[in-house]
Amino acid sequence: MNRYLNFERGQVVRLQSQPDKCGAVIDINDSGPEVQYTVFLDGKSRTFFASQLIADESGVGSKKTLSASECRALLTARYINHPGTSTLYSLNAARIDFVAYQFRPVLRFIRADRPRLLIADGVGVGKTIEAGLILRELQARQDINSVLIICPRPLITEKKWQTEMKRFDQTFEHFDGAMLRHCVSECDLDGEWPENHRFGIVPYSILNEQIISGTLKGKKTGKPCLIDLDPAPKFDLVIVDEAHRISNSDTNAHEAVRFFCDNAEAAVFLTATPLQLGNNDLYSLLNLLRPDVVIDRDSFNHMSEPNPMINAAASHARTTTKGWNNSAQEQLKKAQATPWGQTMFADNPEVDEIMKTLALPKITDHDRVRLISQIEGLHTFAGIINRTRRRDIGNFTKRTPTTVSIEFTPPQRALHDALLKVQAEILANLHGSMHVKFMMTTIRRQAASCLFGLAPFIEDILSRYVSEEELSEVDVDELSPDSDELETIAEKIKAVVAMAKSLVPDDPKLKKAVELVQQKQDGKKYKNHRVMIFSSFRHTLAYLYEGLKKAGIRVGLVHGGIPDEERTKVRARFEKPKDDPEALDAVLFSEVGCEGLDYQFCDCMINYDLPWNPMRVEQRIGRIDRNGQQSDFVSIYNMITPDTVDAEIYERCLMRIGVFEEAIGASEEILGKIASKLQDIAVKSELTEEEVRERLQQLEDNEIRQIQEEEKLETRQQELFGIELPAKPNFEEEVQDASSFWLEPTAMSNLISNYLATFDGSATILGESPMKTMRANEAVRKQLLHDARQLSGKGSNAIRDWEKWLKGSEPHLAITFDGKCANENRSAQLVTPVHPLVRQAAGALDAVDNAEVHLTVTDPDLPVGVHPFAVFQWELIGLRRDLDIRVIAKDESVDSRVLSLLQRAVDAEDIERSVDDADIEELEKRHYELWKGELDGYRNKIIDLARFKLQSLNASHDGRIAMLQDRLRTATEEKIRRMRQSEIDRANREYEERSAELTRSSEQADITTERIMIGTIEIKRG
Repeated sequence: MNRYLNFERGQVVRLQSQPDKCGAVIDINDSGPEVQYTVFLDGKSRTFFASQLIADESGVGSKKTLSASECRALLTARYINHPGTSTLYSLNAARIDFVAYQFRPVLRFIRADRPRLLIADGVGVGKTIEAGLILRELQARQDINSVLIICPRPLITEKKWQTEMKRFDQTFEHFDGAMLRHCVSECDLDGEWPENHRFGIVPYSILNEQIISGTLKGKKTGKPCLIDLDPAPKFDLVIVDEAHRISNSDTNAHEAVRFFCDNAEAAVFLTATPLQLGNNDLYSLLNLLRPDVVIDRDSFNHMSEPNPMINAAASHARTTTKGWNNSAQEQLKKAQATPWGQTMFADNPEVDEIMKTLALPKITDHDRVRLISQIEGLHTFAGIINRTRRRDIGNFTKRTPTTVSIEFTPPQRALHDALLKVQAEILANLHGSMHVKFMMTTIRRQAASCLFGLAPFIEDILSRYVSEEELSEVDVDELSPDSDELETIAEKIKAVVAMAKSLVPDDPKLKKAVELVQQKQDGKKYKNHRVMIFSSFRHTLAYLYEGLKKAGIRVGLVHGGIPDEERTKVRARFEKPKDDPEALDAVLFSEVGCEGLDYQFCDCMINYDLPWNPMRVEQRIGRIDRNGQQSDFVSIYNMITPDTVDAEIYERCLMRIGVFEEAIGASEEILGKIASKLQDIAVKSELTEEEVRERLQQLEDNEIRQIQEEEKLETRQQELFGIELPAKPNFEEEVQDASSFWLEPTAMSNLISNYLATFDGSATILGESPMKTMRANEAVRKQLLHDARQLSGKGSNAIRDWEKWLKGSEPHLAITFDGKCANENRSAQLVTPVHPLVRQAAGALDAVDNAEVHLTVTDPDLPVGVHPFAVFQWELIGLRRDLDIRVIAKDESVDSRVLSLLQRAVDAEDIERSVDDADIEELEKRHYELWKGELDGYRNKIIDLARFKLQSLNASHDGRIAMLQDRLRTATEEKIRRMRQSEIDRANREYEERSAELTRSSEQADITTERIMIGTIEIKRG
């Protein structure tokens, strides 16, 4: 048979001389003595004579019959390789417990017209986790090779971001001033940021004049600086924590953040309550984040005006009262009548679609739910701000606080009073040193916590043995008096140290702690035996550890000096049931020690001492008062010694704030101010007891009252700047709508198992529990390593860790597909949609042509029989790309159910089954009609939307350029003029890029289609 005659356009052929080379016929020329075929080969169009080609008999002409498992793996591979904006990829992709509301910012971020978002969530909602989820989502969609986190220095000292990012298998380094200057110099020399410093955490404090403009006290240093870098460093993502700190546009930190964000692909700002800041501060942040939208103060005010009407319209749509649609229409008409509405809502196809739906005589519940989302999308800050408050989430459980008052024994009181006297003498002698004041205050706090830890703590301070990490646990930045001061302190305090060392070991406070733990062990009275005990001081923790052990209590210890692996082991033992011999009854914690691990399986905590910072108290309670807590209430015991400054602060400040009764609703800024003022009151030893009480009363009258005023203010500002949530928001439903079976852990596991089966058969996944073991011999690991090296993003941590195992000699690897399991087993690799193994598997299993599958399933509702079907992939190309899997069945009543049936179908018993040509022709015809019917409407929608967005872009660009040129005219210093000119250049570049993108999306709007598989599914009755 002649294999090289009568090829058709689109047919895949191979070269006679090089059968491994194949391509598709794109043109035919039969005018010469031998037919010539133009073949698209190796990315080029090349012409061959018919005798040079052979048919690709292994390609299009032959079918590949898949099993049910292989069918599911192919669909998962498609979702991995073609991420869309309607599906979340960060679900189950981090070492965290699933908390639905934490995915709201992710959804808002991926659906925004630009990757910029201000996360304005309340205290305790989990903004750091939300930022990490956004990072994870971006990693699933593109290579993320550089991330910069900017935050206050204390968060670096506490390693908060470093610790939290480990949940996302991401390692960051802390930058000091020298490191940042080094990176700027390298960028100046090489034109790009140093590759080995592309995941960094920078404190605000080092973003100074020298780094930004290369000047020091107004004089040129001659060293490279940010504004001189050309090209500027481009980070894939910039995260700015506690962003309210840069709301003042006259600061160096503000200028530096603007520089990094202007040159970043994506940016996320985090702040607890910017809605409670002055409007000017919120304007400043939004102008910094989206200067193309929030151009000036006037535009900010105009943008805010329609929001109350939009919120009201959404509220009407949530109800089922008679005439709700008419009421919603009226509110939207009012919004359209505002100056902003006249510009942005007129001729807006999205508004037109909403109004047409509202005018329908009958609106289904499904359409009404869709309307709510569409109306909320009109909110002028919908694409810029995410706001979730603790009150929106609701209480996880009820807090029941108890004050446990324990008097000093006479010897203890004598020691405490002696310390106060020595403190007064020292501060009178060294009155000018704030270091000494803070040091003596911290020593006094240790005394209030535990007098038996006083002597070793003082000795450690005087010997400079207290680490920076240990200081962070007591909420102190540094204790560094000079040598002469230390000598004076040592001389005066030695008598106190001697008293502390000779203290009679009769401690009512320890006895009470033991009693509280022991009473919790009463199985008849309490179902849960576990108790968490907190102290800010390691010497207190060490003392308690020994005391509880002597009392026969099974106790563990966790603080910042304990390695992560040991903390995980302690937590695992703490979670074990009481009758397990490995179980722990109590665990001792510092604030830093418990970070990164959740303890909602415990419902009782003892504050052996209390921080003066309300946020620290909230963080402690938040370890057990969190999502997943099963108990109806959590017990909080606060141990207080009367007639101490700690007791005054507890009663007059912490109790008044209400932190022990419910989650704080106040801003971090005000809580930080309260903590600062408490510290300031405490270090002033010259104050009398009455003066201390007066200062605390002033604090109560001002800052604590302000917390209550903020609640009222937010109600007003929520209308303008935040999207109002329904009374009982269903966050789970919102996330469920964006989730996909094909990306769940079971689908990931199935994908990997099918991929490993393509090797020599020895590679497999072992284990039925969430914790599993992957086994692969050396030969398979070499093949896997070859595939891994073809991936992009070679600098990522995940790829480095994966390649490290592949290069090693160990054939077994601990893996899990479950985020919660991974959080409890930090050494296991978490296999998610962004893991290199998944990307390799998706790339390999997606390369299936002409797939056919024959399945069977039981269903009580659908018509029995064998139903031919075809699965198509639609890729929607427009303002953004999206994936849509469409199924066409011969029986139209089965169409919408086939995709869900594929999730549980099994291989058909009749392995010889096939789909005949007539069925395929009918399926293709029905698919074409469906595609053609939706294509024109989709193109028109994209064209109208792109035209509208282009008009809006032109208007906002003109306003932005006018404002920037005005700033340039008023600039006097040369460095400022250069900076302003670069802002204008950037604005013009952004405009040109966005304009070209909108024009392109209008011209190229399309729905491309591809048949993924055909097959039959036999439906039986159960």
